[in-house]
Amino acid sequence: MDLSIGDDGLARPAWASVHDDLREYYDTEWGMPVRDERGVFERLALEGFQSGLSWATILRRREGFRRAFAGFDVDAVAAFGPADVGRLLVDEGIIRHRGKIEATISNARATIQLRDEQGPGTTLADLVWSYRPARTPMPVMAADVPTTSAESVALAKELKRRGFRFVGPTTMFALMEALGVVDTHLLGSHRRGTSGVWSADGCPAAEGHTPS
Repeated sequence: MDLSIGDDGLARPAWASVHDDLREYYDTEWGMPVRDERGVFERLALEGFQSGLSWATILRRREGFRRAFAGFDVDAVAAFGPADVGRLLVDEGIIRHRGKIEATISNARATIQLRDEQGPGTTLADLVWSYRPARTPMPVMAADVPTTSAESVALAKELKRRGFRFVGPTTMFALMEALGVVDTHLLGSHRRGTSGVWSADGCPAAEGHTPS
């Protein structure tokens, strides 16, 4: 079953109907627009850590990640050194993966470098949102939800060019979903078209389509 009707009468995808924390995340956060640098950096880091793991594993360690990475303050994380890497490698509140830890620190430094550039890459948030597509998918069932797009491939390529790591096309598509850059809520889900970015019919809400 692709959509599940909860006790509250609301339709959600199966993955968001299993546990209370996933349901809360789906109902209140996933796919809602995030346009600030810190918020985008946090989600970029978490998506990178999720690679090869379930989102539930990351979500349940989110507060641990926030403590470990200074609330995902970009400047603070960019200043982390070898001692911080050592500290994080023994921190049971996060995923202790050296490559992902070092990539998060490296990505903070790359984020800072973006600030001085002109155009859509002025901030990390601006850069990611500049890859918003003209239309968003309209999946009826879970199998219809794509895992990459032309935009996520292009975004991954651009971020890699700018020195970012753990930013493959699949990870970037997941990031775009989480930030609201694309809307992959199933048709019939109570969250479809509610972000204010996209309407339920897959068109940009800014074009006069009212979120439903």
